[in-house]
Parts: sequence; structure tokens; C-alpha cells
Amino acid sequence: MYKAVVFDFDYTLGDSTNGIVMSVNHALDKLRYPEKSVEEIKPTIGLSLKNTFAFLTGKDSGDEPGLFAQFFKEKADLVMTDNTELYDGVTENISALKSRGYKIGVVTTKYHYRIEQILVRYDLVKWIDFIAGSDDVKIEKPDPEGLLLAAGHFGLGRENILYVGDSLVDAQTAQNASVAFAGVLTGTTKREDFEQYPFIYLGNDVKEVCQKILRKEI
Repeated sequence: MYKAVVFDFDYTLGDSTNGIVMSVNHALDKLRYPEKSVEEIKPTIGLSLKNTFAFLTGKDSGDEPGLFAQFFKEKADLVMTDNTELYDGVTENISALKSRGYKIGVVTTKYHYRIEQILVRYDLVKWIDFIAGSDDVKIEKPDPEGLLLAAGHFGLGRENILYVGDSLVDAQTAQNASVAFAGVLTGTTKREDFEQYPFIYLGNDVKEVCQKILRKEI
């Protein structure tokens, strides 16, 4: 049934926590806000930068959200790629999916060029057919634009696409795009939290989900 598998990135394919924490605190410091702990920042990973700022400060208007994004990017350009690790089995399973004829995409709130840098670092870019980052869409997730761009690029119906992600934002995005969703538990979202949205499978990690796809069990 599925001809394309589209992945979120943060806490789905890889872990950028260290780079994100450094970049968030750099931006907060520039705006004269107190530093936040790793545990305070982790629930924001996967959100847009505007929503990250609102979550951490309670403010979502004026010039500060835009400045926060600017300062975040300033630091992230220096530290993010080197402070991102792919999860175990990602490369092997994505290459296996490609060898079975699946189209592979990434739809994320990270910048497009940042995803490319990370994928090049891990020699994974050759397996990826499509990327939609925050700079490729007018409205970020949970708006369905990124997934709809993927469907158009692949020339597939929505029923032929599976989206894999770690957060409720990802589940909402899939629902808004009318595509199937499989969740992974490598992020901060608990199994029971996913139950408010439709999903076809919840796996402990992306490797488990990929193996289910390869065995045609989902």
C-alpha cells in the first residue's frame, strides 16, 4: 500500500539535543533571558522556533520571536551538524527501504540546508528523494504543507504515503495531510499521549518501524 515513507528528523532519525540546547541558550542570552536547562528545552525539540520561544518565555508577539530565530540560527550554523547523532540502524534501514523501491522523504522544522549537511555527514543523502524544511513552506507543522509537497514531488496519492514521527505535532501533521502515521518513542511523547490521534503503529524507535514496513506488517 505504501510507496513512500516520509520521516520527521529530530528524535525520529537523530538526536540534535546538544546543538539545540546550545543554540537556544545562545539566543536567550542575546535577548537577556535566563538560560534554560536541557530538560526544559527538550519538550520544544521539533517545534518551530517561534513556538519554541513562546514555550520557553510565554511571549509570542513583537520582534523577539524573529530575533530569537535569528540568534538561534547564528549559533546553530556553528554547532548543530557536529552535535547531531543518527539513531542506530537508520542508514541500514533507509537503504533497505530504498532497495525495496520505496521513495524516502524528510519533512522537518529544521532548515533544509541543515538537514542536507547532517545527511551528507552520515552519507545518507544519497538515499533521500525529498526534503522539506521550515524554509521550504509558508506554514510549519502541524500545517500539512510539507507532506503535501512530498506527495506532489513523488506523484503519489496520500494513501500511498506513511509519515513517521516522534511527537504530537507529527501526528497532527499526518492527520491534517490525510496520510497514515507511525509513531516512535525516542522523543518526549509517551505512548498513551499518541492515542488521541490516529496511527497505524507505535514503535520503540525508527529501526523497529522500518523493520515492520520491510516485513509488510504495516
